Amino acid sequence: MSVETSETRTVKYELEIPIRASVDDVWKSLVDGINTWWLPDFHMVGADSVVSFDAVAGGQLVERSEDGGSLLWYTVQMCLPKQSIHLVGHTAPAWGGPSLSMLELALEDADGGTLFIVREAIFGHVSESTAKGQSEGWELLFGDGLRKHVESN
Repeated sequence: MSVETSETRTVKYELEIPIRASVDDVWKSLVDGINTWWLPDFHMVGADSVVSFDAVAGGQLVERSEDGGSLLWYTVQMCLPKQSIHLVGHTAPAWGGPSLSMLELALEDADGGTLFIVREAIFGHVSESTAKGQSEGWELLFGDGLRKHVESN
């Protein structure tokens, strides 16, 4: 039997992504059209998997493949339509955890568009490099995925 211990840490950060579209349009793409802009590199259970988002308390951000594979990205803790969504997710040891992520996605009116704000607190086995990678991932997904999709429509 082997036993490993590690320190528990909390890392918090915030990103702001300006989007040249209305809060209504950003919200609609975020909750109703998520699979249309979810980037290929973020499909974890297969290239043809489908990402869906049930944006109500207890709802899920989940990815499913035709062969039965699935990944629960997050569970919705609270949703204030067109304002913010609070999510809770877990990271398994195989992906750098164990850790718990509390993710907030907020939308604010800003100069003819929307300021999309990502706030995350990660608790558990988490390093600065893990947090940096996580924040860079969200920047890519929401900047290159969501923003480009909404601004091109």
